[in-house]
Amino acid sequence: MRALIQRVSQASVHVEGERIGAIDGGLLALIGVERDDTPERADKLLHKMLNYRIFSDDEGRMNLGLSTTGGGLLLVSQFTLVADTRKGLRPGFSSGATPEDGKRLFNHLVASARRAHTSVETGRFGADMQVSLVNDGPVTFLLES
Repeated sequence: MRALIQRVSQASVHVEGERIGAIDGGLLALIGVERDDTPERADKLLHKMLNYRIFSDDEGRMNLGLSTTGGGLLLVSQFTLVADTRKGLRPGFSSGATPEDGKRLFNHLVASARRAHTSVETGRFGADMQVSLVNDGPVTFLLES
């Protein structure tokens, strides 16, 4: 399972012109689910997202995690994140989870996040979404479990 996390000052996701999720300062996490992922891997990734130290402390050093700062978490499924781009000019998706497994694991991640963190918003699994963000820094990391 992969998460492309971006520290943001704001982020939102729209489906068919309707805003379905938005946060102010916090993390936008684009989530890719792979074929061999499990709920345990999702839980490990969530722990990493909530505690990865990418927010500034009083001295301006990246020393704080989202759990400490209390910022928002916007989770957006993105199957293209698990594409194999090593060869050729067309991405391969053979390592991606089936839509059913991807949805089940993404929903598990969302439910676990809502139990562990106070401010969690989401996109809509499988939908054509428009994601807007203001990347703070910019700060972007690829996390894997």
